[in-house]
Amino acid sequence: MTPPLDPALPDTGLAALRLLGALALVLALFFAGVWGFRNWQRVFVLKGKSPKMNILEVRSLGHRHALYVVGYEQQRLLLATSPAGVALISHLPPAEGPVPDNVPVSFTDALRQVLSRKT
Repeated sequence: MTPPLDPALPDTGLAALRLLGALALVLALFFAGVWGFRNWQRVFVLKGKSPKMNILEVRSLGHRHALYVVGYEQQRLLLATSPAGVALISHLPPAEGPVPDNVPVSFTDALRQVLSRKT
C-alpha cells in the first residue's frame, strides 16, 4: 500500500518552473543593470545634444605615435600621442563659425604654421 500524498507539498514541476522563472528574472535585472551602467551617459546625459569635442584630423607618425587636430567649440588644438602619453603641441587659430564634422582642417597648413612659429 502506498502512503497518501500530503496536500501541503507543492508539485515538483510547478516548483521547478517557478525557480526557473525567478532565475530568469534575476538574470534579466542583472544584465539590464550592466547595460545601463555601461551606457548611462549615452542614454541620460547626451539627450539631443551634439558633442562639443570632435577629432578633426589624425595623422599617424609610426608605431604608436600620432598627431591629432582636436576641435572643442571654437578652439582647435594640435596634440601628439606616444607611448609616454599625450602632449599639447600648439593652440591653432580659432575656427570661424561652428566646427563642422565633415569639413577637414588642412593638416599640412596647420603643421607648417606650428613649425614656423617654433623656429
